[in-house]
Amino acid sequence: MIRLVAYRLLQMPLILLAIYSITFALAWLIPGNPLEREGRAPPPEIVDAMKAQYNLDNPWAFYWDYLGKASGVSWLMGRHDRPFDLGPSLTHENWSVNDILGAGLPVSITLGLAAILLACAIGLGAGVVGALRPGSWRDGLTLMLALIGISLPSFVVGTALLVVFSVWLKALPVGGWGGLRHLILPAITLALPFAAYIARLTRFGMIEQMQSDYVRTARAKGLPEHVVVLKHALKNAFLPVLSYLGPACAAAMTGSFVVERVFAVPGIGQHFVDAVLSKDLTLIMGVVLAYSTMLILFNLIVDVLYAWVDPRIEVG
Repeated sequence: MIRLVAYRLLQMPLILLAIYSITFALAWLIPGNPLEREGRAPPPEIVDAMKAQYNLDNPWAFYWDYLGKASGVSWLMGRHDRPFDLGPSLTHENWSVNDILGAGLPVSITLGLAAILLACAIGLGAGVVGALRPGSWRDGLTLMLALIGISLPSFVVGTALLVVFSVWLKALPVGGWGGLRHLILPAITLALPFAAYIARLTRFGMIEQMQSDYVRTARAKGLPEHVVVLKHALKNAFLPVLSYLGPACAAAMTGSFVVERVFAVPGIGQHFVDAVLSKDLTLIMGVVLAYSTMLILFNLIVDVLYAWVDPRIEVG
C-alpha cells in the first residue's frame, strides 16, 4: 500500500506537467487579447509594458516562467518570494489567481461534497431497491428515473427547480451563496446526473451479487435479509461505484460550470468560463492545475479504498 501511494505521488508531477503543457498550448491559441476591457484597449505603451512584464509576447518565456513559479521551483532557487504562485489575473484587477482560487474553491468543494453525498444516498438507495426485484415496476421506475437523470441537461433541471421552488413556491432563494438554503437547489441539480450513474452501477452490481454463492450461503445460515443485502451483497456491489466516485468527486467539487452559472454560485467554475472568454491565461492555467491535482488525488484515494472495501484485491 505504501509503495502504491509513493509511486502515484512520484507520477503526479509528470502527469501535471503533461496537462500543463497541453493546456498552455490550447490557451495560447485562444483568439483575443486579455489586456482589453470590453473592447477598449489601454494605450499602446501600457500594452507593451504589460506584455513585457507578463511575457505575453513570448510563449516560450511565459511557459517556463509560469511553470517555475506555479511548481515552486523558482521559490526553491531563490528567484521568487513565495511557492506555488499562480500569478496575477490578467482580467481581475488587484486579484491574483491564488486569491481567486482561495475564494472560489471552498465554495465549489462545499457544493460538490453536498452533491456527491446526496447522489450516493439517492443512487445507492434506488439501485438496491431496483435490484431486489428485477423486472418489477420498482425496477422499471428506477431505470426510467436513471435514464432521465442522465439525459436531462443541468441547465434544464436547474431552471425547472428555480421556477418551482423559487418563483412559484417562494420557498428557496433564486441564487447566490450564504447559507444552507442557498445550497439546496444547486446541490440537487448537480447531484442528479451522478445519482443516475450510481443507481445504474449499483443495480447491475447488486443483481450479480444477489445470485452469488456466498449470498445463498448467508441466507441458508438464517441471516436476516437486510444483513445479507447491506453487509454482504452491497459491500461487493459498491466496488464499481467506488471506481466511478474518483473522477465524479473531482468533477463535482471543482464545480459545475453550468450549475454555478444558473444559480450565481461564486465558485471556480464560473471564473473558468470568464477566463476562457477573456483569454486570462494565468487564471485558465491555475484552474486547470487545481482541477487536475484534485482528480489525481481522488483517484489515488479510490485505489487505496479498494483494499479497505475488499481485502482480496491487491492494490499494489
